Amino acid sequence: MSVLRPFDKLPMLNSGVLLLVGSDEAIQQKLAEAILREKRSFNVSIHLAASLPLPSERDHLRPSIDMVVFMIDIKSKYSLKNVETSLAHVDASFFLGKVCFLVTGVGRVNACSIETNAVCKLAEAYRSPVLFCELELEGIRAATAQRLLRMLQICAGRIPGVSALSFVSLMRNSNDD
Repeated sequence: MSVLRPFDKLPMLNSGVLLLVGSDEAIQQKLAEAILREKRSFNVSIHLAASLPLPSERDHLRPSIDMVVFMIDIKSKYSLKNVETSLAHVDASFFLGKVCFLVTGVGRVNACSIETNAVCKLAEAYRSPVLFCELELEGIRAATAQRLLRMLQICAGRIPGVSALSFVSLMRNSNDD
């Protein structure tokens, strides 16, 4: 069982690697396609995983991962449990600005199986931002893709003077202090 570490490999020049972890492969694929359609000034590589740990037999082929997005479907308790289990396979240094929780399906509040408060507590425990969205709608999917692309750009070190840690501290709510 291997732990995902942010600095165990050298980063690739002018690129960013995003790992989407979630139980809904169709939504992951739609989001990945939306991200790749966006205009960008650097190369983007997106890897999809249903859960962690990642298979160790392909570890030598895997690039350095710049950002991990844990996708939680608000209408699936299994989705939240899958993310909670996967978190144990992520090195603590990833939580210094290189992890984000993405809650999908928030447009259907009457079909919720998960309390949004539970997701917020999870994000707070790991000191990581949480984004709420409805990926079934094209416009919101495109806006979410733009936001994740910008976050990836920062996490990959492509914005001079802005680190992932400083960015995530700016995203924190001022009431948290």
